[in-house]
Amino acid sequence: MSIEPPLPPIEPPLVTAGLPGIGGRLRERAEDFAVDEVAAYEPSGDGDHVWVWIEKRDLTTPAAAARLAELAGVPVRDVGWAGMKDRHAVTRQWLSLPPPAAPERLLGHGDETLRVVRVTRHKNKLKTGHLRGNRFALVVRGLADPTAAAARARELLAALVSGAPNWYAEQRFGRDGDNAERGLALVRARGKGPGAPRERRFLVSALQSYFFNRWLADRIRDGLLHDVLLGDLLQKRASGGTFASTEPDVDRARVASGEVVVTGPMFGSAMRGPPDGTPAHAREAAILDAFSLGPADFHPLRQIAEGTRRQATILLGEPAVDLVGDAPDAIRVTFTLPAGAYATAVMRELQKLGETETGP
Repeated sequence: MSIEPPLPPIEPPLVTAGLPGIGGRLRERAEDFAVDEVAAYEPSGDGDHVWVWIEKRDLTTPAAAARLAELAGVPVRDVGWAGMKDRHAVTRQWLSLPPPAAPERLLGHGDETLRVVRVTRHKNKLKTGHLRGNRFALVVRGLADPTAAAARARELLAALVSGAPNWYAEQRFGRDGDNAERGLALVRARGKGPGAPRERRFLVSALQSYFFNRWLADRIRDGLLHDVLLGDLLQKRASGGTFASTEPDVDRARVASGEVVVTGPMFGSAMRGPPDGTPAHAREAAILDAFSLGPADFHPLRQIAEGTRRQATILLGEPAVDLVGDAPDAIRVTFTLPAGAYATAVMRELQKLGETETGP
């Protein structure tokens, strides 16, 4: 299977373009990018599965799982986690180990890259998606005037109160940035080609993410990020229920209040799209038309490309900005995002590194 030529790059438009950024440097040190998982539920303390709360540094989640599996004497394929966490960061999350893992073999384990903080039990394996969100604490360094930068960052966070654009970040597309191209080649080959199911799913997912980013960029450029078009599929933030808008004038107020959010396409064989003939349907169809594709082209990959809807915007929970006491050139930005959202989508709005590489 040949790799497709590079897909046209997408430069995400800034929704806070009217406000100056803070600049600065992110990820100068691993501890500058700290992530705490917000679990969908807490382990009960009883059951056959052993759950461990770990802190890892410069380590991928699968690599941490492999080390814990070896330590516990269980197959790595049976280790569960709710979500992947950044490698170049200090992150804390739950992993689950299957029976007959023994908690006493894990207590006190730790080194500079992986530390077991807590061990408990639960009745079931932790699975992908059993996650409410993530809490981020991000240090921005290299600021000439941290006090002014902090005030500016608070202003920018306030401008995102209606929701930040829910971009897929660069890491979604692989180290070489060609995962979406490989996914496109797989779709055009009707699913025929090499690769294990997990790899193929990942490649097609990268293509779906690329198409979503393209749809989102078009909405922002056209001033439609927080607007509603006839046929837009809206999701209730509280319940997750989805419906097609038949009264955009009414639904705009519901979007503004945060009750509902516009969703965009993650194309697949079972994805629900806007009603035919509506402006919302035309915009989504145009994304696939540009590549001579249609929804039916995903059907041969239906087992790995079911498709879904993704929220166009994300709400920031508990945003805050503070000075870093032991660093005269830094501030710390903290906020919570729902599962599947990228902190870098928020930070690019704050830093605006295309405009300035250093702070005020």
